[in-house]
Amino acid sequence: MSTLAAPSSGLRPVWWLTAATAVAPVTWGTTYVVTTEWLPPERPLLAATVRALPAGLLLVAAGRRLPSGAWWWKAAVLGTLNIGAFFALLFLAAYRLPGGVAALLGAAQPLLVAVLAVPLLGERLRTRTVLLGLTGVAGIGLVVLSSAARLDAVGVAAGLAGTASMGAGVVLTKRWGRPVPVLPFTGWQLAAGGLVLLPLTLAAEGLPAGLTAGQAGGFLYLATVNTALAYALWLRGIGLLPAGQVTFLALLSPVVAAAVGWALLGQALGPVQLLGAALALTTVVLAQRPLRPTP
Repeated sequence: MSTLAAPSSGLRPVWWLTAATAVAPVTWGTTYVVTTEWLPPERPLLAATVRALPAGLLLVAAGRRLPSGAWWWKAAVLGTLNIGAFFALLFLAAYRLPGGVAALLGAAQPLLVAVLAVPLLGERLRTRTVLLGLTGVAGIGLVVLSSAARLDAVGVAAGLAGTASMGAGVVLTKRWGRPVPVLPFTGWQLAAGGLVLLPLTLAAEGLPAGLTAGQAGGFLYLATVNTALAYALWLRGIGLLPAGQVTFLALLSPVVAAAVGWALLGQALGPVQLLGAALALTTVVLAQRPLRPTP
C-alpha cells in the first residue's frame, strides 16, 4: 500500500505540483542538444548509463534506505521499465529513425497509459482522454515530422517498445505506490536501470580514453538536473496526480526540444511547427483539468 496522501484539493491537482512535475519533461527536452553538442560522439549507451547509475547510487547513499521484501524485485522492475530498457530502446530508435519519427512514437504514451490503466488501475477509458491523446500525437507530428522522414522497421519497433516500457512503468508506479520518501525511491530505480545498462555499455561501446571539460560538464548536467532532479519530480508527480494527467505532461519534451533547437542550433520553426506546438500545449493544459466523478 502506498504511503502517499492525495492532494488536499480533491480532484483538482495543486497547480504547483503539476508545474513541478512538468519540470521533468522540460529538462528532458534539452537532452538532444546536450548529447549532440557536448557529449562524445557515437556513445548513446554511455550517455544513458552515466545519466542513471551515478545519480542512482548517490541518491541511495543519501537516502540511507534500501528496498526490503517485495520491493527488491519491484524496484528492479520499475528501474528496468522507466530507466534501463527505456533509455536503451530510446537511443536505438534515435539512431535508426529521424528524430521527428522517434518523438512522434513517444507522443503515443498518453494513449498507452490510458489503455493500461483500465486493467491495472481500474480506471475507465474515457472518450476525452482518447481525443486528447490523438490531438497530442497530431500536434507533435506537426512539430517534428518532415516530408523526408523515413521509416525503419527496427527503429519503429524500438520506439514503440520504449514508449510501452515507460508507459508500463508509469502505471505500475501508480499501482504500487512508494514505501519510502521520493529521493531514495528515485535512487532505487536509477541504480537498477543503470545496472541494466552498464554491461550493455561495456560490451557495445566500452569507455572513452578521456573527456574534455565540455564533455564532463555535459555528463554532469545529464546525471544531475536532467536525470536525478527530473526523475525525482516525475516520480513524485506520478504518486500524487492521476496517471493520465502526468503522462500528458510528457508532450512538453518534444516541444521544448524543438524550441531549444531553434534557439541554440538555428533550426527552422515555421507556421506548421508553431501550430503543432500550440496543439500540443493546448492538449497538455486541457488534460490537467479534473474529470468529473463517475456516478
